Amino acid sequence: MTAAGAHVAPAGEYRDAVDVIYLAACARDARLTRICVASIRYFYPDVPIRILAGDILQPGLAEELNRYWDVGVADLPTGDYGWGLVKLEPLFGPAGQRFMVCDVDTVFTGRVLDRRAESRAPFYVDNEALSDADFKRLYYDWEALAEIDADVQSARKAFNAGEWFGTAGLVARDDFDDWVEWTLPRRLYYQEHFMGGDQGVMNFVVLKKEAFDGLRIDRVELMRWPGHGLEDLEVERVKTGTAPALVIHWAGMKSIFLHDMVGGDLLQFFEDYYYTRLPAGRLRRRLALCRHIWIHWSYRASVPIRLRWRRIRDRIAPKKATPVLVKQSIGS
Repeated sequence: MTAAGAHVAPAGEYRDAVDVIYLAACARDARLTRICVASIRYFYPDVPIRILAGDILQPGLAEELNRYWDVGVADLPTGDYGWGLVKLEPLFGPAGQRFMVCDVDTVFTGRVLDRRAESRAPFYVDNEALSDADFKRLYYDWEALAEIDADVQSARKAFNAGEWFGTAGLVARDDFDDWVEWTLPRRLYYQEHFMGGDQGVMNFVVLKKEAFDGLRIDRVELMRWPGHGLEDLEVERVKTGTAPALVIHWAGMKSIFLHDMVGGDLLQFFEDYYYTRLPAGRLRRRLALCRHIWIHWSYRASVPIRLRWRRIRDRIAPKKATPVLVKQSIGS
């Protein structure tokens, strides 16, 4: 079933761009995951989509996405991948696989994959020019890391890790071995020098591959942060396919309620579209909203308690066993 007005790409057209889209999600992201999926399916009804589960997903979400929206879950060991580090895993998937990785606090505003198809570079990312201070604040501190690795790149350009295209097999897990501990939960070495979970370390490694191994990266305007304005991305333009084809990323701008977010009307449009495929969609949406509010409010209320318990536990608990390395990669 296709909702009226969906700006549908011809079947298979995306195959010139990607083999699969990976969406990084966790237990508290169910609402945004549904919205993100709907925005992609609005423009590309048959592109393969797989969830990268950074931890345990909300119960029932995977089955719902699979049944009504043909979305699967990437075949990875279940566990805590830490802040965003599950997004490294597509790099180590089947050699040559072309993929896109998105956070779920994103939506498509147009046929983004068509734009990707115009480039033959194995990596296709947002072009973000930064001051030295902003680069260190958002990505990594190259001056500190230079004492550890003389080949560190003091770059002025980086890419946001919430929406990027890559090709598997060109950046190896071994390239991260000095920087990431491959346990569950995943951990960063030198985390005081890498910012944004996966974002800093990914840029650090990939920019080195570009500098020393000739890895080709095309940089374009791919992402729009709502804090910079959404004037040309109104709902009507997105619905009719006349808006610029970008990925809006609500990084650092999320709220429990959509109407409290910049561009909340666009998020609401795609949420409405999502429930057109589900039986008793209006009822399901209300129940999902209640669950969403409860999960977020209870999580916020429990944070101080959990932090206090963790401090007590760390004082009295015996020394932990050596963590087990988990390096299983996504299959074909």
